[in-house]
Amino acid sequence: MLLRARQFEFRFPRPALVMGIVNVTPDSFSDGGRFLDVDAAIEHAERLVFEGADILDIGGESTRPGAVPVPESEELARVIPVVKLLAGRVSVPISIDSRKPAVARAALAAGASLVNDVGSYRRIPAMLEAVAAYGAGYICTHSQGDPETMQDHPLYKDVVAEVGRFFDEQLAALPFHGVSLEQIVVDPGVGFGKTLEHNLLLLGGMGQFVRRQRPVMVGVSRKSFLGAVCGAKADERLPASLACAILAVQAGAQMVRVHDVAATVQALRMTRAVMNQQSHVA
Repeated sequence: MLLRARQFEFRFPRPALVMGIVNVTPDSFSDGGRFLDVDAAIEHAERLVFEGADILDIGGESTRPGAVPVPESEELARVIPVVKLLAGRVSVPISIDSRKPAVARAALAAGASLVNDVGSYRRIPAMLEAVAAYGAGYICTHSQGDPETMQDHPLYKDVVAEVGRFFDEQLAALPFHGVSLEQIVVDPGVGFGKTLEHNLLLLGGMGQFVRRQRPVMVGVSRKSFLGAVCGAKADERLPASLACAILAVQAGAQMVRVHDVAATVQALRMTRAVMNQQSHVA
């Protein structure tokens, strides 16, 4: 299985990719305001690469539940200087975390190689045109509504089956917009329009998504459902975040999106060593 993102290629099977989060926002649930300054964001991003991040995900608009949308001009002002500087300073691909086609296109022009689109369910032609034009990677995330409203009344009869059908529909439709299958990553959207039970079911059913022969990304780092289970505040959820990342990778997920890169890299390296020995025994 191959993932193409402009000049970058990742061939699977391989060790799970670790995507490091760089929130250039004042209101993200975990680290809002810490990296709003360009220099702080660059320093943080370079630290994540040093710690082992395979990809950097730059976001200028919080997608936490209830977050207020950011004007396009403000989001551009936050992320484009960071993407431009990083593109000339790091050797790993840069992802732009945005729902806005104009922001995605500007970030790709500035040197980004992937678009992390939590608004994938809307299938906006302008967004897909930008991805196709640049040959960028496209992270297709399931969500039931926008961040402002997605947690109001999330309803599913069978969340694993419904998210799976969403992926089937997207994988069938996106090539007609010029986005090849080799450009696509699927993300079940843990925490995006889901209750605690839905999130646990998605993590337990991760193997169902892997069968679609596209890389599966899982983003659970520090999310509120971890606190609901463990009673921990956002900055105390690293053990729970690591447990979910390990479980997801054991089930076949190929990418994890995290705040704590060094700890995740170490945990996944240990997981891989054990899994490799298990395969030899089998």
